[in-house]
Amino acid sequence: MVGGMGSVAENIVQTLVANGVQRVYGLPGDSLNAFTEAIRTEDRMEWVHVRHEESAAFAAGAEAEMTGELAVCAGSCGPGNLHLINGLFDANRSRVPVLAIAAHIPTIEIGTNYFQETHPQELFRECSVYVEYVADPAQMPRLLEIAMRTAIEQRGVAVLVIPGDVAMADVADDRRTVIRPTRSTTVPLPMQLLEAADVLNSAKRVTILGGAGTAGAHAEVLAVAERLGAPIVHAMRGKEHLEHDNPYDVGMTGLLGFASGFRAMSDADAVLLLGTDFPYPQFYSDDARYVQVDIRGSQIGRRHPIDVALHGGVRETLMALLPHLEQKKDKHLKDAQKHYARTREKLDDLAAPARKGQPVHPQHLARRVSELAADDAVFIPDVGSPVVYASRYLTMNGRRRMLGSFSHGSMANAVPQAIGVLAQDRTRQTVTLSGDGGVTMLLGDLLALTQNRLPAKIVVFNNSSLNFVDLEMKAAGLVPFATDLENPSLAAVAEAMGIRGIRVEDSADVDAALTEAFAHDGPVLVDVVCDPQELTIPPAIAFEQARGFALYAIRTVLSGRGDELLDLARTNWRQLF
Repeated sequence: MVGGMGSVAENIVQTLVANGVQRVYGLPGDSLNAFTEAIRTEDRMEWVHVRHEESAAFAAGAEAEMTGELAVCAGSCGPGNLHLINGLFDANRSRVPVLAIAAHIPTIEIGTNYFQETHPQELFRECSVYVEYVADPAQMPRLLEIAMRTAIEQRGVAVLVIPGDVAMADVADDRRTVIRPTRSTTVPLPMQLLEAADVLNSAKRVTILGGAGTAGAHAEVLAVAERLGAPIVHAMRGKEHLEHDNPYDVGMTGLLGFASGFRAMSDADAVLLLGTDFPYPQFYSDDARYVQVDIRGSQIGRRHPIDVALHGGVRETLMALLPHLEQKKDKHLKDAQKHYARTREKLDDLAAPARKGQPVHPQHLARRVSELAADDAVFIPDVGSPVVYASRYLTMNGRRRMLGSFSHGSMANAVPQAIGVLAQDRTRQTVTLSGDGGVTMLLGDLLALTQNRLPAKIVVFNNSSLNFVDLEMKAAGLVPFATDLENPSLAAVAEAMGIRGIRVEDSADVDAALTEAFAHDGPVLVDVVCDPQELTIPPAIAFEQARGFALYAIRTVLSGRGDELLDLARTNWRQLF
């Protein structure tokens, strides 16, 4: 102690508490000892213990996405903090504020190829907006303040690399600065608004595509859609913000989307892009003119050439743009709505129960999850086919939330993200739509649910395969290889881990299982045996995909697996004919 001041680690914890941080996700290690000891002695700070540091990073990112506030994770030196990287990539690409404390080897050993030595600053640089090495206690708490402010203002990941001996050292300055986020609005210049209005007013068929940047702008987007007679298409991260209470909604576009969303984009002669980084060029029309609104100017024009760029927040920009827009007729809108109604009917038909004795249709399972879940539930689909079913069958209402690894696209995101959602609010129903591949990839963190008393509802789409990878192989004309999964009863595994386990093998049992799970006051895993041959048909089938499936069919027969082709046809006749 120096003049009554504590250690660097104690100052970090006290500063985090002063800034409203209530928990840290992580796994202990000797290089983190000073930090975890400081948390142990601070009643206002919770240590959320996980079994894999990747889960800690995913959990912190999920908390930050739910609250909009800074969340924190920590990993010990070398392999410990290396495990954080995938989850931090996801948080950084989702643009949520996360601080990672990456412990390091003793200062005097750096550069000697010491046990567990890495170069964390280099490793974390690509998955962060700020990363710095704390070489001297005198750098603190200044570097902590910079890291927190950068994460909050740039909406991304900040990493502090701190050797264990530095964390234990006396702090030179024990101030505990509170970072107050700046509040400002960005609106395009009047001249740019007039240019955008000219493009939109001169078009006959305007379509709106909205993404995550439309959060908080629901009313403004609908007002512009009404004025322009424009159907609203949403990207995956725009679903929770735009789908609800929206008569202009015609579904998603993209590989996971609806035929109606694809058609509304294809038929347009002008497209208004709102807060979206939708990355697939094949779903943009080359015949339309484009106006793009984004708070990040560097994003504009990244995915498709733009005619007018509007740098600004979606809500503020639309409020400024609306007075310049002329009222249009709604023929394009009505055509899109009719097509959406037909598309929705077809999708709902696919969500029927399977015949007795047959594996459950995943569409049916997803729809019943949506219909039986709470009005303010949080849904988290694993990357893969569960995202497809979430996009098509989960209904948003303005109170529900949907999180996922929608930008980074990592498997095994659902359970770790549920940890972060529930740690900050254990009373809110949180439902994962887990793949069997995803849930078993980080299976150990089912134990984090029991140890931390987190009542997650885990619904596993158990099709004994890496289903989406299998589909991609078929579309490429390949005979699926290395996609089969030999699973135990995941319900029995859950029971062994202290989680209520329910096994479902028949559609008739789906409702009872989900009702029981949602009513249970602790964590539950519902292991639902789904049909492995169910295809997730894209909204439009390109020639190459059709050619690929034809090649797959030929190669499957030639390889002696013709019975698999018959199973595929038997399962998917509802979709194909």
